[in-house]
Order: sequence, then structure tokens, then C-alpha cells
Amino acid sequence: MRNELEHYAMSHETPWPRDLRAHLESGFFEPPPFNEVLGPIRPRGGPNGLVLRNGALIARWGNPRQVDFTFSVAKSYLSLLAGIAVADGLIRELDEPVRLTVPDGGFEGPQNDTITWRHLLQQTSEWEGTLFGKSDVVDRNRNLALEGKGRKGDARPLCPPGTFWEYNDIRVNRLSLALLRLFRRPLPDVFAERIMQPIGASAEWSWHGYRTSMVEIDGRMIESVSGGSHWGGGIAIHAEDQAKIGLLMLRRGVWEGRQVLPERWIEESLAPCALNPSYGLMWWLNTARKRYASATEQSFFASGAGGNITWVDPVHDLVAVMRWMNPAAVDGFIQLVVSGIESGRR
Repeated sequence: MRNELEHYAMSHETPWPRDLRAHLESGFFEPPPFNEVLGPIRPRGGPNGLVLRNGALIARWGNPRQVDFTFSVAKSYLSLLAGIAVADGLIRELDEPVRLTVPDGGFEGPQNDTITWRHLLQQTSEWEGTLFGKSDVVDRNRNLALEGKGRKGDARPLCPPGTFWEYNDIRVNRLSLALLRLFRRPLPDVFAERIMQPIGASAEWSWHGYRTSMVEIDGRMIESVSGGSHWGGGIAIHAEDQAKIGLLMLRRGVWEGRQVLPERWIEESLAPCALNPSYGLMWWLNTARKRYASATEQSFFASGAGGNITWVDPVHDLVAVMRWMNPAAVDGFIQLVVSGIESGRR
């Protein structure tokens, strides 16, 4: 099975070009001037990844220590930080309005004042505003199935918070800023101290915001990081570190006997959103096997544009990281893994 997986992964590279800046500036996500790149970005490497079963390596391909930007995989990592904030008592209740603990003016007014942490984490906030030079209107009527295949829909009237699901990067960045306001220190520092160091991850990753996203916290300027690489920025990381994060989720927040993340937070993260049962708290779910037909229904995913997937399957005690795989080929790869395991092939 190992050779078959490696061959499949290497022969199904994403159609995205290696020059990511040129790709973003080409208008792939949206036309000028909305496509202005504000954060760091660099060319990507080739396809790579690995598969862990029962915590042991069963396949790898390419260079799994190749550090690349991950796009929206970073959203799932923001969810981990939200779990830390809950554990620390910084977020008292997910259904509490954010303005009660983040009084920075970003959650005032009739459209925003009832937005809760759950709304932000489930992408149902309908937050209205402009942040770091990008308006939420840029991502209204966003259809992920049509990403890169045509223009986005025209701006639509907003709904009350909690009544409409929409994938929107500006609102995710508003969540990131809200978490920064709570921790009052750079989120990458918190992520390193509370997640990455306890699981033995490398120090080769980095997390970035935009040239416009510096904010003042307690008299010092701190960069608010982005929840993706849509306009540059986000997390640059390699597959081996991503696999460790996946393994932490698979083990319900436990690493070598230590509870790094509360198990209750893992459960919250994987509970389906009523408005989109394929989404939890910034983790993609496989409810009714709608996302990937070949994966178990219990599977869940951190997913980023361009073919960046962390797949966690509790049924088979499995974690797989796919970097720069053609999105149209992901289900075929999953089918190969599952059939190989169930047939006993190695």
C-alpha cells in the first residue's frame, strides 16, 4: 500500500502554479482591487505528505519537512487557541456576546452587538465591517464550490447573527483579533507555548498577519495574525508538524499522558453546526459522508485552498496530511488508504 499511496499522491499534484503571489494577484479569489496581497507569501514546493496509523508512519512522499503556507488550515488552529482561551477562563461561555469581553468597538451596533464566540467559530456571525483594509463585503456570497471558476456573487443583505452560514475570511480575522485582545500577547507565542511545544513540534513554523494588522496592546504594537493565506500571511508549516496537531485531535487533546487541550473542547469543535452540518468550530466534518464519500462519517478535516488537507479518522486511528494534492483527487486517495487498511495491505 505504501508505494501505491506515494505514487498516487505524487502524480496528483494541485493545478495551482508554484508562484503563489502571482496566483493570488491574478484574481483567482477575487478581481482587483480586492485581491491586493497584504501579507508575506512565497512560492510553494512540490506535493508531499504522510500517513500515520496507530501513531506509526505507514507512508510518506515528497518532503514532509517542506515549510509552506497552508491557507485555511490556519482556521482550525485558531479554533485550538479558542479552546485554550476557554480553558483559561478568558472566554466564559461560547454563547456570550463577544463585546462583553472584547470592548474594542468592533462588536458594537445593531448588526454586531449580539455576535457570540460560537457565531464566529461556526462562520455564522454575519459580522459587518472593514478590518485591516479588507471589507467583509469582499467575501459575501462566497461559494467555495466555485472558487477560482468565476466571480463571487454580488453583496447581499446581511442576516441576523447566527441565522446564516458563510465562509468569510475577514470575519475569521476578526476572531483572530478578538483572541489577541483576550490573550494580550502574540497568538503565535501562545500557540507555541500551549500547543506546539507540548506535542514536540519543530520550531520551523511561523504565523503571520498583514502589513496593515499591527494593533496596540498594553502599549506595544503586536501583529494580529490571519486565519488563512487568502491575501498572504497565515501559517507556514510542514506536514510533520501538521500530523502532530492531527494526532493531538485524534487523541482527544492528550499527548503522552498530558491533557494539552480539554477533551470537552474537542467535542465542541466536532459538533455539527445546525446551519451547515459539514462544519464544526472551524473544523470540516464528514456528516452523512458528504464531504468525502470514501472517508468514514466520523472523519474530520483541517482544509486549506490549493489541496492542503489534514484528515483525521478515529475509526481507523489514522492521521493523514496531504500537501498540494489536486482537490479532485483527495477522495481517491482516501479510498486507497481505507481499502488498504481494511484489506490488511501494508
